[in-house]
Amino acid sequence: MVDRLVLVGMMGAGKTTVGRLAADHLGWRYLDSDAEVVAATGCTVRELFAERGEDAFRAEEASVLAEALTGDESVVVSAAGGVVLAESNRRLLMGSGTVVWLRARPGTLAGRVGSGDGRPLLGEDPAVSLADLDRVRRPLYEEVSTAVVDVDGLTPLQVVDRVLEVAGLGTATG
Repeated sequence: MVDRLVLVGMMGAGKTTVGRLAADHLGWRYLDSDAEVVAATGCTVRELFAERGEDAFRAEEASVLAEALTGDESVVVSAAGGVVLAESNRRLLMGSGTVVWLRARPGTLAGRVGSGDGRPLLGEDPAVSLADLDRVRRPLYEEVSTAVVDVDGLTPLQVVDRVLEVAGLGTATG
């Protein structure tokens, strides 16, 4: 059986940082779905939204997620924040490995994303946009998650330790 650890959560929750650290610790491959979309399309997320629209981005997101979760090697995947919006993606997530929701309060997320540059869904007021997105996505993250790690106030290594622990993969620091 192939081991898969999938990190879900809102933008700013730390999926990329934690995913890379966890993959390094485990000696597994690492995939970031946003980076895979950029590689597949040759466009940044912002460019893809502007040139082809959100639907095109979501289609690319679904494609790279499916590819990441059907490979034959152990992998840590940082799933894009909105990947849970599509029911087909939620089904795929729930059947493809251990899914850990990196949960953060909207205020924490707003502090991490700052002005929201490069994040097309944040608009003029990232704090308000994040709170709105969180209300919609929170129940969807809960639906797909095997486990939850609250990240507020933790360092990336502390989050990695908790993720690995809840996934039954030990810890990075001990």
